[in-house]
Amino acid sequence: METLHALMQQSAGVGAGIAFGSAVGFALRKKRLGSNEGLIAGSVFLTSAVCGIVAMGVMMLITYVSA
Repeated sequence: METLHALMQQSAGVGAGIAFGSAVGFALRKKRLGSNEGLIAGSVFLTSAVCGIVAMGVMMLITYVSA
């Protein structure tokens, strides 16, 4: 369990950065195009949160494998 916590702490910045960046990008795209096509349940927040979680999981896997 300690390994999982350490991996999460090391990967949290990547997940937060991807979530924030994708939220800005998706919000701009939604504002400019006026449609919510390609968003999960039509939500910018939900879509960017999923992107952040996936990025954090990938980073955790990379960190675990390379250690």
